[in-house]
Amino acid sequence: MNTGVRLAVYGLGLVVAFGGAFGIAGAVVPDRVVTGWTEGSEMNGHEEGHDAGSAEVKSAAAVTLKGLALGVDGYELSPVQTPASVGELGELSFQIRDASGAPVTEYTTTHDKDLHLIVARSDGSQFRHVHPVLDEPSGTWSMPWQWAEAGSYRVFADFTPAGAKASGITLTRTVQVAGEFAPVAPQPTQVDQVAGFTVSIDGEMVAGSSSELMITISRDGEPVTTLEPYLGAFGHLVALREGDLAFLHVHAEGQDPKVGETAGPEIVFAAEAPTAGRYLLYLDFQVNGEVHTAEFVLDAARSGGSTGAETGSHMEGH
Repeated sequence: MNTGVRLAVYGLGLVVAFGGAFGIAGAVVPDRVVTGWTEGSEMNGHEEGHDAGSAEVKSAAAVTLKGLALGVDGYELSPVQTPASVGELGELSFQIRDASGAPVTEYTTTHDKDLHLIVARSDGSQFRHVHPVLDEPSGTWSMPWQWAEAGSYRVFADFTPAGAKASGITLTRTVQVAGEFAPVAPQPTQVDQVAGFTVSIDGEMVAGSSSELMITISRDGEPVTTLEPYLGAFGHLVALREGDLAFLHVHAEGQDPKVGETAGPEIVFAAEAPTAGRYLLYLDFQVNGEVHTAEFVLDAARSGGSTGAETGSHMEGH
């Protein structure tokens, strides 16, 4: 093969390689999502010379994004063992390991549990919030498991190590589940129907600032006032950013409930969106001893009023 032919083949190989890389990136994080993050960052950088813009930049920078790493502060999430395919009965298991590689066996109880496990598919569907059991001698967390649908899943372990000065940590791993994969494109929705309950969410999310979100629960047109404490509150809200599934800082407002106390129909949360774009929210609430999960999709706006999701959708048509 002469030099010219070799160079041509090499150049073609580069085109294929880089083209494949861009194709994979697009499949992992939609272009619309990346556009929203990028434009939000560019706008913040442009406004640094202005008072309002500077406040937003500082506030956004102060928000720590959780759920994007398998290791934080010397702690690491081991590979997660699960059934390999849809419908297969088995066990989900993993360890939290310290800087020396030894399994962690002591934790600080947070929201009534030593560890919270969040599982969601890459498109935000198939959400589960569960609590595996720790085998203290081995430091292994486990629980029975079965996948309902195929796809790429993110497994989040949310915990606080033992120690007076320890703070909360969220670690993550990806698990691939074999089978036919039918991705779902999340669309904005502020009302969900679950087990006869109508659950709605009101409020506007703005990047770089704390936003109040009010959730109202009713049944058969009547307000539900029998919400029971669950995980130390009258509702537990998980929020993930579309695309990379980064955790938001979300917490319930008001005092912690007392034993036997009930509430409703409203629950108020404060959420901090680090960037403009689309966010997937999951509310766990308990009535009559049964836990239900309502799902919402909200778009967080930049301080100027538009959302990254809107901008990205508009640009896709050009």
